[in-house]
Amino acid sequence: MALSKQTQSQIKRSLFIIALLPLIRLIWLGSQDQLGANPVEFITHSTGTWALVALLLSLAVTPMHRLLGLNWVIPLRRMLGLYMFFYASLHFLTYLWLDHWFDWPEISQDILKHPYVLVGFLAFILSIPLAVTSNDGMVRKLKHRWKQLHRLVYPIAILVVLHYVWLVKKDISQPLIYAGILTILLGCRLMYQKRLKT
Repeated sequence: MALSKQTQSQIKRSLFIIALLPLIRLIWLGSQDQLGANPVEFITHSTGTWALVALLLSLAVTPMHRLLGLNWVIPLRRMLGLYMFFYASLHFLTYLWLDHWFDWPEISQDILKHPYVLVGFLAFILSIPLAVTSNDGMVRKLKHRWKQLHRLVYPIAILVVLHYVWLVKKDISQPLIYAGILTILLGCRLMYQKRLKT
């Protein structure tokens, strides 16, 4: 399915605005003092959730292209990946600043003490080189190594879902929904690779 360049540009602009809405909502709620009884927890949960949503949407681009023939979704993957990193950075900054006030000894102990913090920290660290190399210049410079590097998105996604599952102590139904979506997306990738080998 092919779309005109004008339509593709409109879709990209719309996605850019839509992806900013969670941040705008947070700013609005904060200005109205409507972030709930625990504003830090609200901000942390919101930014983390939208980072995960953007990550899963970026992973859905390839199956939509390969299985459904939607070529126009390919240019959206980079924007989705960068928004994932944007919200993940806000999530991480909220943890460092608003939750722990840059108390590095306390943060170090928390990372070592809680597995969900450790896997979340690892996922964020692994996502940094992907964000840094997301531009066209790095694609040309790294060549085939660029694809190898960006396969890190798969372990990152697994770590992020683990982070969410281990974080929630009672009702894990929502984290399991995200885990199920990731399983389907990874299954689609494995199915496509198997088809190429046969």
